[in-house]
Amino acid sequence: MLLPTLKETSTKRLVTSKFGGYDHRLRIEDGQWWDMHNLTSDHWPMLASRPARGIGEAIPSPGGLTAKDCLIWVSGGSVVVNGKAVDLQLTEDGPKQLVSMGAFLVIWPDKKYLNTGDLTDFGPLEADYQAGEDAEVQFRLCDAEGTEYQNVQTQRPETPQTGDLWMEEHQLKKYDDATGTWTAVPDVYVKILCAGIGQAFDTWDGVELTGIAYSGDSETLTAQYAQLNATKVITAKGDDYLVVVGIVDRNASQTGGLRVRRRVPDMDYVCQAQNRLWGCKYGVVGGKPVNELYCCKLGDFKNWNCFMGISTDSWAASVGSDGAFTGAVTYQGYPTFFKEERMHRVAVSASGAHQVTDMAVRGVQKGSWRSLCVVNEVLYYKGRTEVCAYDGSVPCAISAQLGDRRYSEAVAGGADGKYTISMKDTEGAYHLFSYDTARGLWHREDDFRPLMFAACDDDLFAIEESTGRLVAMCGTQGTPEDRVEWEAVSGIQAYEYPDRKYLGRMDLRVQLQGEMTLYVRYDSAGAWQRMSRVCWEKGATRTFAVPVIPRRCDHFQLKLAGRGEMRLFAMAKILEMGSDL
Repeated sequence: MLLPTLKETSTKRLVTSKFGGYDHRLRIEDGQWWDMHNLTSDHWPMLASRPARGIGEAIPSPGGLTAKDCLIWVSGGSVVVNGKAVDLQLTEDGPKQLVSMGAFLVIWPDKKYLNTGDLTDFGPLEADYQAGEDAEVQFRLCDAEGTEYQNVQTQRPETPQTGDLWMEEHQLKKYDDATGTWTAVPDVYVKILCAGIGQAFDTWDGVELTGIAYSGDSETLTAQYAQLNATKVITAKGDDYLVVVGIVDRNASQTGGLRVRRRVPDMDYVCQAQNRLWGCKYGVVGGKPVNELYCCKLGDFKNWNCFMGISTDSWAASVGSDGAFTGAVTYQGYPTFFKEERMHRVAVSASGAHQVTDMAVRGVQKGSWRSLCVVNEVLYYKGRTEVCAYDGSVPCAISAQLGDRRYSEAVAGGADGKYTISMKDTEGAYHLFSYDTARGLWHREDDFRPLMFAACDDDLFAIEESTGRLVAMCGTQGTPEDRVEWEAVSGIQAYEYPDRKYLGRMDLRVQLQGEMTLYVRYDSAGAWQRMSRVCWEKGATRTFAVPVIPRRCDHFQLKLAGRGEMRLFAMAKILEMGSDL
């Protein structure tokens, strides 16, 4: 009698001991995870739960966060430095740009500053003086230090003496008895006197003068005084006077009307490079279209209108690219300004002849200016469709693992070789990702939404937008969270084998202090089925054998979920292969 011959079922043991990160594409490598929650690359090549964060104080009305020697944040109208609040009367809405320049901190768009080394030194960048309606304003010829020229003659003296002054055809001349000649006076300035006019200004400030008008009948003098209504540099000052470049044929006075302003241009984004602040503006200002870059006077963030023809001058330049600016950062010593499809880099010159380079590359996405961050000498930022890395040549995309999902409103920070970025998807949900720059791995943490990040004391700090709480992302400060809940969902398993198959058994080599549950889902359909649950409080490394009720399938997915600390060393799957029917 002939009996049928049974073939032994083909069995494969698949072991994974090196675990990758988040990869939300349809087809991913073994060891990578299609979805995850609160995992980290800190213990790579193991799969691990992230460390507990440190929860700090709640900040009332938070507006910004940065770090110098200590954490600094904006709370309402005040700036808090190392726990000490300074009332700067900030009023502008929205997150602040906090730009450091030496010991000073400049707050944008409020145009305020604070000396973080001397908290009594603070105030506005701009200054404005207006003479009262009845105030007497006098204009007198003088030298650069403010010493007035006395007895200037409008007619040539018949018997001149040494030192006599004569205004000839709008040129001041001085008589020298030794040579018997009239020589031109090279330094002629105008001294403007009015009570309190100089108190808000400093020597070498660039100011805008308006409201100056000659009240006499002379058309020549009327034109000369009208020319004083311009941007001037203060060469000397006292509490009740200013000295500016200019010349008039005759001293005069007026009642009220004078206005003196030290102005700072409206700018969209600001950064600091080589002892100057740099900014950009796109839009309509004063009824005129503006598409410009600016920088302040060397070492003086209050002055943006000092044009004396020297290397330390302020600077401004128009750019020809279309579209609004979307961000600014200093990278490799270059002030760098972004639009969504453009990058403008400024080559800073010691002579003041700064040069702008225009590059048609992937820029910063609108609304994602807070994503600009330098980590390990590489600049990272959120572009329109991807996260980009820029090393000084051409930006390249690094976010293919994030899949086809679109993100916006990115906020990012960097510390310990990681680029941490929070983004909103098209459905309005927020996702916090961490990119390990050394290994090229992405990990998703949770839905944490920061207002802003700042790195300080080997930790990355953030202000949580919904609660205003200060959070230490690595948990070095503050009150630690309760046990972190985590989850990892694999990609499609066994899809590379065309035949039907069975999942026989699983072995997990894991270090656990908490609980863990293993789930399986077959053929991308139905609910997750729980396979096993493990609780282990000692934190030792153990191997857990997980029994599985065999079920014939084409492919399957696995999910690990738990609470507490977890380190997954290895995972082995036993597959029994069947026929293709």
